[in-house]
Amino acid sequence: MGKITGFIEFEREKQPYRPIKKRIKDWRQVMEPWPVEPLKVQAARCMDCGIPFCHQGCPLGNLIPDWNDLVYRDQWKEAIHRLHATNNFPEFTGTLCPAPCEGSCVLGINDDPVTIKAVELSIIDRAWENGWIKPILPQIKTDKKVAIIGSGPAGLAAAQQLRRAGHEVTVYERDDRIGGLLRYGIPEFKMEKRQLDRRLGQMEIEGVMFKTNCHVGVNIPVEDLQNNFDALLLTGGACAPRDLKVPGRELKGIHFAMEFLPLQNRRCEGDDIPDAEFISAKGRHVVIIGGGDTGADCLGTVHRQGCASVHQLEILPKPPNIRSPDNPWPEWPFIYRTSAAHDEGGERVYAVSTKCFIDDGKGRVKALELIKVEMKRKDGRMTFAEVPGSEHLLPCDLALLAMGFLGPEKPGMLEQLEVKFTDRGNVARDKNWMTNVPGVFTAGDMQRGQSLIVWAIAEGRSAARGIDLYLMGSSDLPAPV
Repeated sequence: MGKITGFIEFEREKQPYRPIKKRIKDWRQVMEPWPVEPLKVQAARCMDCGIPFCHQGCPLGNLIPDWNDLVYRDQWKEAIHRLHATNNFPEFTGTLCPAPCEGSCVLGINDDPVTIKAVELSIIDRAWENGWIKPILPQIKTDKKVAIIGSGPAGLAAAQQLRRAGHEVTVYERDDRIGGLLRYGIPEFKMEKRQLDRRLGQMEIEGVMFKTNCHVGVNIPVEDLQNNFDALLLTGGACAPRDLKVPGRELKGIHFAMEFLPLQNRRCEGDDIPDAEFISAKGRHVVIIGGGDTGADCLGTVHRQGCASVHQLEILPKPPNIRSPDNPWPEWPFIYRTSAAHDEGGERVYAVSTKCFIDDGKGRVKALELIKVEMKRKDGRMTFAEVPGSEHLLPCDLALLAMGFLGPEKPGMLEQLEVKFTDRGNVARDKNWMTNVPGVFTAGDMQRGQSLIVWAIAEGRSAARGIDLYLMGSSDLPAPV
């Protein structure tokens, strides 16, 4: 390790962010680069803990103490080699991952954890700036062909791993651009798409082929892929949104988050979206139903669009500021958190449920009727009980549903392949990531359910090994999970 007493001498510092008044006027990324010397001090807080539980917290098994030490010693080029050893896309995780590694940091037992995520992002940013990231061309050619359906983080990670193993890899995407939720689900202010594009450029030079506007099972027959490829990997994500089936749901002005966010992302890409087709929060009283990351993405977006007001609703009670006794280290800390979007404004409302949407008399929503709820244990399970007499109205002429996803979309490709599903409705697979259909594999949210980007990349890497093993009889590719 770098400085033995660093965790004693130095306190955790927060990642620098652009001033709120400036950043809400544009779509540029909210974070600012961390100056080198202060960042080295943060890396010095990584202690010689004997058993680095951050490895357990990270699905990728990132070598966190190694590259913290290298950053402290100003050995940045070596740090990016250690980082890339376990993670194909540190710029994605360093920007978007909620950092379960920090929740498992040993220092977190009685102090603030190491700023692992910020160090990771600084390493990859410095590597791109200095031209250290080069395409890695395959050293052999296997003459095996793999089709990957879905170009989100799981599909991209698998594609890069399989191509470097020498296979011919083609990625199919139903949208008009590659990236999946990275492209159209993540707002520009959270991750600028130039970061995605430069990584795709590297993969194209390495030989990965990308095909857009290809909706497998709709305009691309599944049989064609099965006949023309030696293996298929399904990484289409968990795109079926959770709906809110209450009276008034049919009113105008109520949209799923993934109807709302892609339109703004397309405008940021330069697409001409007519106002009649665009969903805008300008001048509107917005209510976001759902307190997770997708809800926060909607929150930051409506700020920039110029909403009149915004409330974000969560059915759960407000989390505590510190760990509760039944949430000990190294479990993920269920504590009150604020994102950059929350810092920008709006009101968070906890422990409420929507009873109905109120019609303005012209077929558009004008308010929500809410009721307070309490968590109670019933038959060994936690349930939500309404508080009598707590009904109240909240003005709303734009409601965004960000309540998560129910699993993969089953009509089309999955039904035609006749893959089996788990009890939770996700695509079932064996220990080598293959479905019940020989030669057809799956990874990411499609088989796991809605989850974190770090899990998607880890599963893409592991599925790549499973496919390589299936095609070649053995594999040297790593399998983190």
